[in-house]
Amino acid sequence: MDRYLSRKRPHTPPPDPVSAEDNNDDASTDIKIARLISLFPDITQDTLLDILVSCAGSVETAITTLTEQKHLAKRTRTAPVTAPSAATAIQTSLTSHVLASPSPAKSPKNGNDKGQGRRQPPNIQKGKTLYLYSPEDVSRYTSCTIIHNFLPPETANALLLELLDESKHFSRLKLQIFERTVESPHSTAVYVSTPEEEAQQRLAKDCSYGGTYHTKIRQATPHLRAISGRVQEAVNGEIRKRIKDVYPGGQKLKYQSPKEWIPNAAFVNCYDGPNESVGYHTDHLTYLGPRAVIGSISLGVQREFRVRRIVPDDSDAEGEDTGTGGGGGSKADAQGQVSIALPHNSLLVMHAETQEEWKHSIAPAQTISPHPLSGNRRINITYRWYRDSLHPRNIPRCRCNAHAVLKCVQRKRYARGRYWWQCYMGSKPGKKGCGFFQWAEFDDDGEPLWKQHEANKEDAKAPSLANFAD
Repeated sequence: MDRYLSRKRPHTPPPDPVSAEDNNDDASTDIKIARLISLFPDITQDTLLDILVSCAGSVETAITTLTEQKHLAKRTRTAPVTAPSAATAIQTSLTSHVLASPSPAKSPKNGNDKGQGRRQPPNIQKGKTLYLYSPEDVSRYTSCTIIHNFLPPETANALLLELLDESKHFSRLKLQIFERTVESPHSTAVYVSTPEEEAQQRLAKDCSYGGTYHTKIRQATPHLRAISGRVQEAVNGEIRKRIKDVYPGGQKLKYQSPKEWIPNAAFVNCYDGPNESVGYHTDHLTYLGPRAVIGSISLGVQREFRVRRIVPDDSDAEGEDTGTGGGGGSKADAQGQVSIALPHNSLLVMHAETQEEWKHSIAPAQTISPHPLSGNRRINITYRWYRDSLHPRNIPRCRCNAHAVLKCVQRKRYARGRYWWQCYMGSKPGKKGCGFFQWAEFDDDGEPLWKQHEANKEDAKAPSLANFAD
C-alpha cells in the first residue's frame, strides 16, 4: 500500500506553471495541494499542508521553501522536511478541520467528552474537487473508509476474470424520466446467496437505482460466495472503528442496526470504457432499511468515485451540523465534491450516514490506464444486507400492487431524516404511478414499526411527493 500511495498519482490534475490563481488566497486549497504533491511526491500530504499554511497560502513560496529545505537536508543529513514555524498562517489548512473543538458535555455512557475526535471536512468551493488517495484522508473527510489490496492478488484476479465472463449476461437498467425512456450508462446484475433468495427476488422484482426493476437476478458465483466471509469480517471491523473513532460519544447512529452486518446480496456493475459512468445519486433503502452500510469492491481499471454532501434547500448561510461526524459546511460550498481513487482490489465501505447525507457517483474519465486483465473495463461489487424484517412479504404495496420503495427526506429541514414509502411505478417504462405515500416509522435500531397512524392511511392528508423530491 505504501508503494501505491508514494508513487506518482495518475489522476491528480497535471501541474500547471505557477499562475495568479496559485498565489491567490481565494484559490481552492486542494488545487494548491495537488500541485505540491505532484512536485514533491516523497513528502507526506500533512507536511505539505502545514508548509502551505506557513507560507500564507502561496504555492510559489512553498515550492521555494521545500526546495531549499530538501537541499539543506541532503547536505546535513537532517530529519525530513517540516514546516517552518516563524511564518504566520493566513490560509486555512485542511488539517485544521480534522478535529472539532470538543464539547464540554459528557457522554453518560463512557464519561468522555461528547464529540471528542469528530472529523470535520474542509469547505470545498462550489465546482471544486478535493482529491484523496490515502485511507486516512478518505476516513477523515468523507463518510467512507477504504482498504487497499483487500484480497490476495490471485483471488482478486480470479474474481475479476469470473465476473468479466459473467458480464456478458448483464443488462442496462431502463427508467422513465418524464416522457423519455433512458438506459443506465453501465450494465449490471443482482446476485443473491441461495436459489431460494433468487426465486424470492425474482418474484419481488427487486427495485434498484432510479426505481427500475432488475430482470437479471442470478445466484452468487463460486468466487463471490468464497469472499463474502472476508467482506463481512472487514466491513464489520470498519463499522466498529467508525463508531468508536468518529461518531459522537462512541455511539452508533440513531436507526443504525446494532446487529452484525451480513452480506446476502450483491449488485455487480460493469463499466466498459472511460465514458461509462453513473451520475450523482443515493441508493434506495428498500429491503436495506435506514442507515444502511454497503461494502464495495473495485476490480480492474481504476476509476474515480466522487461524493458530495447534501445540504438542505432551506438551510441558513452557515449550514448545519448533523451530529454524525461529517460536519456541516456552508450552503455556498454545497456542490463541492471529493474524489476518491478506487484502484484494483480495493474495498470501499459506505458507512451508515452515506445514503442519507451524501450523494455519490462514478465520474466519466478522459483517459484511463488499462488493466492487464480487464483492459478498459471496471467491475464493481456492492455487497448489501437485505434485512429479514424488510423482506418483500412485509413491505407495503402501493395501489399498483407493486412493492413501495423506501426513501429518506434529505433537503427539507422540517422533515429531514424522516423516511417514507412511495410508489415508483412511474419510473418504469410504460407505467404510471398511483401517487401512493406513507410515512415509514422505525425504532432506534432501524427495525420497522408496522403500526400505521391514521394520517398514513388517509391519502388525502399525505403530503405531495414533490415536497421531498431531490
